[in-house]
Amino acid sequence: MNFSVIHYILGTVLCCEGAFLLAPVAVAVYYAETAGYYYAAAAAVCFFVGLLLRLRHIKSKVFYSREGFLAVAFSWILLSMAGAVPMYLTGEYLSYIDALFDTISGFTTTGASVLPSVEELSRATAFWRCFTHWSGGMGVLVFIMAVLPLSGSSNMHLMRAESPGPSVGKLVPKVRQTAVILYKIYLVITVLQVVLLLAAGMTLYEALTLSFSTVGTGGFALLNTSIASYSRAVQVIIIIFMLLCALNFNTYYLLLIRRPKEALLHNAEVKWFLIIVFAAAAAIAVDIRGGFSGFLEAFHVSMFQVATLVSSTGFATADYNLWPEFSKTILVLLMFMGACAGSTGGGFKVSRLMIVAGAAKNELLNMMHPRSIQQVQMNGRRVPDTVVKTALCYMTMYVFIVLGSVLLISIDNFDMTTNFTAVLATMNNIGPGLGAVGPTGNFGGFSVFSKIILMCDMLIGRLELFPVLALFAPGVWRLPARRIRKEFRKLDEEE
Repeated sequence: MNFSVIHYILGTVLCCEGAFLLAPVAVAVYYAETAGYYYAAAAAVCFFVGLLLRLRHIKSKVFYSREGFLAVAFSWILLSMAGAVPMYLTGEYLSYIDALFDTISGFTTTGASVLPSVEELSRATAFWRCFTHWSGGMGVLVFIMAVLPLSGSSNMHLMRAESPGPSVGKLVPKVRQTAVILYKIYLVITVLQVVLLLAAGMTLYEALTLSFSTVGTGGFALLNTSIASYSRAVQVIIIIFMLLCALNFNTYYLLLIRRPKEALLHNAEVKWFLIIVFAAAAAIAVDIRGGFSGFLEAFHVSMFQVATLVSSTGFATADYNLWPEFSKTILVLLMFMGACAGSTGGGFKVSRLMIVAGAAKNELLNMMHPRSIQQVQMNGRRVPDTVVKTALCYMTMYVFIVLGSVLLISIDNFDMTTNFTAVLATMNNIGPGLGAVGPTGNFGGFSVFSKIILMCDMLIGRLELFPVLALFAPGVWRLPARRIRKEFRKLDEEE
């Protein structure tokens, strides 16, 4: 195990967080808030500790998949623990666990909160909560690769461990260039939304914070009513950008290099995602139209809730707890499905569902035609057997973790709807669920034990199981020399 390179990565992560913490300091200075002192002190400590870790001698900058998994898992845990400190020191949270819950929820772009009233927060803390969504949306390690790359052949292990989806590839031959392209697209989308929200009448502070939460598909808002109090124009802008950020960012790269057919027409995942979104919104609009003046108004409200849950953003403009059971069932299914692979959204991912469905179809065909050879295909290409196997394994582990989490948090004696959707909302990085954790509720009623379980679900869901579960696998910590040489040869072949 190359622990020296893990220390170096963790040090770099802390230095980056120190830079990130300067953003709420600037907000506090502008609005003359004392909370800025705590964020400035936390930034200084992060810089100091990060530099100490980076000064350690690195034996080798080349590392393998196990170091990549561990570095990503430890980075996100350390990032959240450090980011929660100033939030707790401001006195705006009752305990460090509560501050940690919201910080993990922020970095993992979950948007679940323990606060009964977000309007009582200082502007610095409210800004930091939303900014954690933006910094965690594309991935902190992806950002580090874009500005401070390690060994080029090893960076792929970090990207695979942190990026969502059944498989992760490079847009261009070099991993660092891929990271730069992704962040440029991410930044352009953010700036575009800020400009449109400013044009819709928002202040710069509101436009920035809501854009951070939207583009990062997080869901932290500045008002207790979430987005319901804003104008129809603002809501439409947010709907558009929630859906844009729920699409695979490879789509935008293909559009940039003028390959629109491959980006849209021949992209099965994008087509099915958009079909499901509009079909679900229409079905819900028909179901709830009696409570609105017309179908168009009902469709607008249903589209917002569909977009916010399928993209795992977590905003709300209506209390869908009061909707008919048919509509609520559709929303729960969308929570499970989630966004596209390679997006900032959470969930099981549309492409992974397509792979699992294709594998099930092939099994049925093989039962009827034992001698036939069936292959799972997507976009006219064969999906490698290893990807199919990983998707099936992911689904099995996903179900076990969800059921286990529901069982563990049931000791708080909430109803089944609350428990199940609380786990589903945190595991899929959505935010609100149904029942006591619906759009008008919060997670503050859970015990410390249940909050810890739900925090673990957020991290597991954001990192897609394997990097976090690798921490508990004894074989990850020590590998035979023969296995290491085999991984090195495999890495060379991939590059």
